[in-house]
Amino acid sequence: MRKWLVLAFLAIGTMGSALAQGKVRLTIESWRNDDLKIWQETILPAFMKKYPNIEVVFAPTAPTEYNAVLDTKLKAGTAGDLITCRPFDKSLELFNAKQLDSLNDLPGMSNFSEVAKAAWSTDDGKTTFCVPMASVIHGFLYNRAIFRELGLQVPTTEAQFLQVLQRIQQSGKYSPLVMGTKDQWESATMGYQNIGPTLWKGEAGRKGLINGTQQYNKGGFLQAFEALAKWRPFLPRGYQALAYPDAQNLFAQGRGAIYPAGSWDIGVFRQMNPRLELGAFKPYTFPNLGASQCVINDHPDIAIGLNSASKNKEAARTFLSWVASDEFAQLYANALPGFFPLANVSYTVSDPVAQEFLNWRKQCQASFRTAYQILSRNPNPNNENDLWNASAQVLNGTMTPKQAADYVQSRLASWYGPQKGK
Repeated sequence: MRKWLVLAFLAIGTMGSALAQGKVRLTIESWRNDDLKIWQETILPAFMKKYPNIEVVFAPTAPTEYNAVLDTKLKAGTAGDLITCRPFDKSLELFNAKQLDSLNDLPGMSNFSEVAKAAWSTDDGKTTFCVPMASVIHGFLYNRAIFRELGLQVPTTEAQFLQVLQRIQQSGKYSPLVMGTKDQWESATMGYQNIGPTLWKGEAGRKGLINGTQQYNKGGFLQAFEALAKWRPFLPRGYQALAYPDAQNLFAQGRGAIYPAGSWDIGVFRQMNPRLELGAFKPYTFPNLGASQCVINDHPDIAIGLNSASKNKEAARTFLSWVASDEFAQLYANALPGFFPLANVSYTVSDPVAQEFLNWRKQCQASFRTAYQILSRNPNPNNENDLWNASAQVLNGTMTPKQAADYVQSRLASWYGPQKGK
């Protein structure tokens, strides 16, 4: 009896200690501040219902500040347990600095192909350090009501695209093409990198830049700057001062007809104006230039990794395994329409515009943004930043397409071995 009482008291003491410890609390660092409500109300409650002893807090930073803020937090030892990973070089830097753990042995990683993991793996592909979450697809969103009013058809070639823009402009009622150049990145990401892959033949061109057989100031890469310059007359009045949120508001209010976009904007516009009759069409082709096969930019966008300095690694790995599951894929694909899970698991997409973007995977070849792998490893000059600057200047009319192409090429050749002397 005495022995039983001793055991009982020990058990009670153990339970009390566990209760005193309470829940494990995990914090997620991210740049997706637009998604805060979705994580708080949809994604994290689903996880915490399944794992009630793990509390997860989503703590985003503004996208343009994320890299700098995260670096500061990691160096100070104040970063969260889970780090949202940008694709390719930035996250590889974190892993090489021993700030992200290898996840090769994480349960659930077998759900991802080598291609899906490539953006968050070492150059030799042997170590993966972030769980892939989603890719985004580039294209164009348009206002169906405006197209119907003006009797417009969705364009499939550059000639048709320019004709549609002219028709909209002639109506005098709407901005034909809604984008600004103030923030610069849109000019490259939603402009140059949107229509360019079809001209530089997708992966052939992108890999050609890496191995030095192709250059930004020749062939399809120069043609893409020339094609981008044709957008200039159709941008909104005062577009040089138009920031990304301003362009979103303009299109959401029904004041513009076509919005050069990525699928990531679908959810934003659903929230901003549920009445907006949203449509989508894929990047147009250039038959006159021998580019009749469409190539979409299906860009690996977001993943999540484990902070090497985390004090809660077991709980963090539990969360990361859940991110690799079909349950997460289904939640994420529909909570954030336009972000397409990369896991080889079954999920369905309910948003018709998101489904339209997904359909393009069957119709077009795929590539991703040229500057993200290897070519932006130099801090200054930096290939990604140079493309932002050059693309914005082409649209502003302060650089010709040839000047922009020469600028980007010369700065890449100034440090990148395979391009030196070219």
